[in-house]
Amino acid sequence: MCGNSMSAPLPAVVPAARKATAAVIFLHGLGDTGHGWASAFTGIKTPHVKYICPHAPTIPVTLNMRMSMPAWFDIYSLNHDADEDASGIKRASENLKALIDHEVKNGIPSHRIMLGGFSQGGALSLYTALTSQHKLAGVIALSCWLPLRNSFPQASACGANADVPLLQCHGDADGIVPVHFGRQSVEKMKSLINPANITFKTYRGLAHDACPEEMVEVKRFIEKQLPPI
Repeated sequence: MCGNSMSAPLPAVVPAARKATAAVIFLHGLGDTGHGWASAFTGIKTPHVKYICPHAPTIPVTLNMRMSMPAWFDIYSLNHDADEDASGIKRASENLKALIDHEVKNGIPSHRIMLGGFSQGGALSLYTALTSQHKLAGVIALSCWLPLRNSFPQASACGANADVPLLQCHGDADGIVPVHFGRQSVEKMKSLINPANITFKTYRGLAHDACPEEMVEVKRFIEKQLPPI
């Protein structure tokens, strides 16, 4: 992610219109790249915020007959109780934390950095926020789930993000990551972070995708949690 640590190209970046005093790091879903999400954020960007959309490395994915494709970690099955690629999730999370460190060293404090992602990228963002020692500005989790959920609360890092604001959104017609996965993840998150800071929104008729109404909600969340300074 940062440099060549994940054997992937440098992230797609939407620069701030003026001096960047905040950053959003947003991770794409399985088989995608960061370019599409960078384009989406170009349409809703806030002038003082830099948007960083990394590209996952290309790896064989068990779910897709071991075909190689961009993925943050391996997925064995879409069954809610399936085994998970624990080592891959933890490795990807450490690389995401390295990207946070990189932004902090470049002058943006961690409490002005927001994590987010769609599907597999959202899952990785949730896991990373819970295990990071950096206090973050917030988390955007779209059409996703909490991976390695049974490892918590033991895996949580020092409560750094016990009060982190979370926006979780899901389409009620999602046939890839069913909305009940999202609901179950929200219930688990309520036991791990301040439930008063969790917002869960569903979108009628939305499949495994984003929609304009959802992106408006994302924009509002970013503007609320990352105001100008």
